Amino acid sequence: MLDPRQVEQWIGESLACDKVSVDGDGQHFAAVIVSAEFIGMNRVKRQQRVYQTIKDRLDSGELHALSMQTLTPEEWRQRNA
Repeated sequence: MLDPRQVEQWIGESLACDKVSVDGDGQHFAAVIVSAEFIGMNRVKRQQRVYQTIKDRLDSGELHALSMQTLTPEEWRQRNA
């Protein structure tokens, strides 16, 4: 079973993140990812960028499912104001 912290590490190793938070049950995970790399990207492009960081894990079946919220630092600040 995967630990959510491992998924956080995989994402953080390949994507410059202000925040990465992953919750899950070992099979299915939900992530909140805040990165300046998302500035100017639509939601689909943001998710594609994150999937690039974990593609090998998904292809191998090591990681089964990841839902995500992808935000720029400004969107994160506005959401938490």
